[in-house]
Amino acid sequence: MPQIPEKIHELTVGQLSARSGAAVSALHFYEAKGLISSRRTSGNQRRYSRDALRRVAFVRAAQRVGIPLATIREALARLPEERTPTREDWARLSAAWRAELDERIRQLGRLRDHLTDCIGCGCLSLETCVLSNPDDAFGERMAGSRLLPVRRPAPEDGA
Repeated sequence: MPQIPEKIHELTVGQLSARSGAAVSALHFYEAKGLISSRRTSGNQRRYSRDALRRVAFVRAAQRVGIPLATIREALARLPEERTPTREDWARLSAAWRAELDERIRQLGRLRDHLTDCIGCGCLSLETCVLSNPDDAFGERMAGSRLLPVRRPAPEDGA
């Protein structure tokens, strides 16, 4: 892994990519989503401050555990600009995300448990399928073999 001399305070996108392991396209995407930021040189090249390395690591770790990018962006927005997320930042944020992850785990467990039933029946019936229609919620509103989009009437012109 290439080392960055201490006297260099800014990184090119290639250096940031090499050090972080994130593809250049991912770094551009992160920047477009407001997860990291750069300044532009007079030649319109991106330059990232050294704290971008920690921010990219933070983003990638959060993504690996299933945190949506919008949630990661909100978390990073609460940190002062130019400050790298610390161990304490991660501990505080990951504790807040734990309930969300626990709920997703419960949902995935239910999905896993009902997947065999669904494959076994093979019909994906809205009446009986626990994946498409949990607790026959649609059956109380309509009949039919599939759920069609509800079309709302166009608003009346005038009165």
